[in-house]
Amino acid sequence: MSKFWSPLTASLVPYVPGEQPKDKKYIKLNTNENPYPPSPKVLEAIRSATNDDLRLYPDPTSDALVRKIAGYFEVAPNQVFVGNGSDEVLAFAFAAFFNPAKPVAFADITYSFYKVYAEFYQLKADIIPLGEQFKLPVDEFSRRDTGGIVIPNPNAPTAMLISLDDIRTLLAQNPDQVVLIDEAYIDFGGESAAKLVNEYPNLLVVQTLSKSRSLAGLRVGWALGSEELIDGLNRVKNSFNSYTLDRLALAGAVAAFEDEAYFLETTAKVIATREAVTKELKELGFIVTDSAANFVFISHPEHAAEVLFQQLRERGVLVRYFKQPRIDQYLRVTVGTDEEMAALVEALKEIIKR
Repeated sequence: MSKFWSPLTASLVPYVPGEQPKDKKYIKLNTNENPYPPSPKVLEAIRSATNDDLRLYPDPTSDALVRKIAGYFEVAPNQVFVGNGSDEVLAFAFAAFFNPAKPVAFADITYSFYKVYAEFYQLKADIIPLGEQFKLPVDEFSRRDTGGIVIPNPNAPTAMLISLDDIRTLLAQNPDQVVLIDEAYIDFGGESAAKLVNEYPNLLVVQTLSKSRSLAGLRVGWALGSEELIDGLNRVKNSFNSYTLDRLALAGAVAAFEDEAYFLETTAKVIATREAVTKELKELGFIVTDSAANFVFISHPEHAAEVLFQQLRERGVLVRYFKQPRIDQYLRVTVGTDEEMAALVEALKEIIKR
């Protein structure tokens, strides 16, 4: 603690990102990065944008990217907001839409940044336990007197999906609150709620280029919603920083949407590998939740997750372990290439058969 910190700073418990090791080379299955490189068209667009124009500020309204996203999702440009990764978009949304007088509702097992944002903005949190087998209790969210709802779909770290019908139920039963659907992993097996934004003025859908388009290092995210919600996000953004996306990110992001064939090819590879490794893990006795993401959530009834985590690390394989109630016997494993997943399976065979 420092005497120079504000009371808020002293009270914060920051988000802890996945390990980015520098001591040696690992098979890195701990941060849900895409195992395949970005589209060649993205890399070429970034190279072309690396010119004398970098001395100039980027477009503060990101018009070219906003129009590209609007066309892709068949919404109006004034229904699109872009930011420096979906984490920033989420942070702005917590500031823009959630009232300190009422709690914001999210699940007990979910993306851990939500709790951090609530604490940062001094919001109350109504934490709703997932049901048996980590099922989201949709009706329970609607019974609470909340000031907003946040749900990742698929959920992280459980990888499980809820249907569009469930999302419609949440929207219809909470018409006076913003329902934020965080779709970081939606392209790996789900149906986006983006098609609902014109039906429900209280819906905000957040997505990112980090996962399915192999651009975690570029930091580009966006939100889709009604004009009034997008206007609210812009008011918050322009009270922090008018230039959240740089010229290189804008150029690369536009190109990413222009190479649909590459996007479909790489997501199909990840899905195929996920299904194959799920089968192998189950044959080894692992419990694997139904995944619609680019990761699997696994547990073994005879081997402690923390021990598996440590022994995998010793063998050069990184996965994610969350030491928290209800999931402390589970590991979250990013889907890598076929070769990386084969190495994971061989390492697990060696560990559990010792």
